[in-house]
Formats: sequence, C-alpha cells, structure tokens
Amino acid sequence: MGRVLLAAPRGYCAGVERAVATVEEALRRHGPPVYVRKQIVHNTFVVGDLTRRGAVFVDELDEVPDGALVVFSAHGISPAVRDHAAERGLRTVDATCPLVTKVHKEAVRFAGAGHHILLIGHAEHEEVEGTAGEAPGRVHVVDPARPDDVELPEGAEVGWLSQTTLSVDETMAAVARLRERFPGLVDPPSDDICYASQNRQEAVAAVAPRCELVIVVGSANSSNSRRLVEVALAAGARAAHLVDRAGDADERWLDGVETVGVSSGASVPEILVGELLAWLAGHGYAETATVTLAEETLTFSLPPELRDRSG
Repeated sequence: MGRVLLAAPRGYCAGVERAVATVEEALRRHGPPVYVRKQIVHNTFVVGDLTRRGAVFVDELDEVPDGALVVFSAHGISPAVRDHAAERGLRTVDATCPLVTKVHKEAVRFAGAGHHILLIGHAEHEEVEGTAGEAPGRVHVVDPARPDDVELPEGAEVGWLSQTTLSVDETMAAVARLRERFPGLVDPPSDDICYASQNRQEAVAAVAPRCELVIVVGSANSSNSRRLVEVALAAGARAAHLVDRAGDADERWLDGVETVGVSSGASVPEILVGELLAWLAGHGYAETATVTLAEETLTFSLPPELRDRSG
C-alpha cells in the first residue's frame, strides 16, 4: 500500500551512547542505587529502563543521601552544582557530553575576555542552565525566535554561543539579526550545534519533501527531537508528528499517505524505531528504504571517574 523512507543518521549520538553507558557501568561497578541528577538523556524509555536496573533520578542534589554516588547528566551542570556536590561529600561521575563541555569552555573564555555572551537557546533547558552558570552576570539567554528581546549596555563587547540541539537554520537567522543589532558580535571558535543534531536535521530535510507524513520518534522534552519535526514541516512534509513510542501513533495520520518518513532524536534507542516500523508495516507500509546523508564514526570514552579504574 505504501512505503517508508528511513532517515539516516538517526537515533543515538556519541554523547548519548557515552551517557547511558556511564550509568550502566556505574551500576555494574558499584551496584544500585546509583543516583542521577536530572534525566541522563531526554528519553522516557531510557530513563525507565535504567530505573528498573537501579538508577534513581533526582531533580536536585539535596535528594541524594550523604556519601552516595551521583552521575551528572549529558546536558551539563553549572560550577555551582559541582561545588554543592563537593560540599556534600558526594561521589560524582560527570557524564556531560564533551560537545557541551566545549560550549562551557567557550563561555569561560568569552567572559574572561570581558565579553557579554548571547547564549541562543531555551532558558528552561538544562544545558542552557549549565552553560549560563559558567559566567554568571555575563550570559544573556536569547530565545532563537525572539532575538530582539535582549538588551545590553551601550558599547558592550559581545560574543554568541548556542545550545547544541537547536535548529541550524533558526539559530543562524537569530545570529544574523543579532549581528544587525550588535555589529561587533564575535563568533565562537567553532560551531556549537553538535554534529549529530545537524546530521539528523539534514537527513530529515532530505526525506521530508518526498513524504506526505514524517514521524519522529522522541520524547516531548527532547529539544533535538522537536527540532526534527519543525525541520520536516519546513522542508515540505504535509504533516509531521513526534511520538514517544509506536503506540502513540494514530492510524488516522495515514489517510491519503503514500510515503512516510521516519527518523528519531539523538537520545532514542533503535529498538523504538523498530517498533514504529513494525506498526507501519502492520498498516500496509512494509516497503522500507533508507536515505543516508552521512556516516557517523565518532565515539567518546567513558568519564575518567570510571575509565581510570578499568583494566
């Protein structure tokens, strides 16, 4: 009846692989419970699976018992959180994605040079909170959809950074507008939007014009997954939806649809994509073709707190 175009790359990125493996290795070495501040990655299936295996997810360190082991999530933390953990005498493992750590270091350099920092991102996102905490009083969060809202002192030296999971096009449009307002705006030394977010967006953009419907697997609190839905619509898909699991898909979406595009966010295990493909096959979309835009080979080592004791 119909066919599926499967976007690639999709799913787990190197930072997510590392973060999930960090919790798994901490459980293996130390046994449960292993406490995790915030969701290790933004995916309800992953969090539920690790919870069943003995991980305990908390919002703040005050919920962690004295002397316990706590893992910091892939999204990064501010120095204040790290200091709080030290004051509490907690044993810590930092699973912050190295690409997020790079943005933190850029914020420190900008602040050290006396720059105000325009951090393009969503104020409520954990990654943005962590980056902003590297330079209190110097970071001004800019919603990518509202670059005119930010105000700075007259004559301020200004640099910009971004959350790693944003839409590339929306971010660069915001930068262009900020540069009109602040002509001396200094670029970061390298792109902040991570390679995985860019690759997944480009793959969806390639697939979407050939589809009446695009379904993205990912949790609602996953920034990079939500961006994929936006990219699909902007690239020409008639409709695009985000689903946590195949059971969230609605067969009414398939009315009049010949080709369905499928992708998944960077924190989504491939098993969930398999579930969706099985659901689509059961509704007459058994023919599947993969559209590959890039091959990803990057890997990250486990955090040193776990790596040093290996072997």
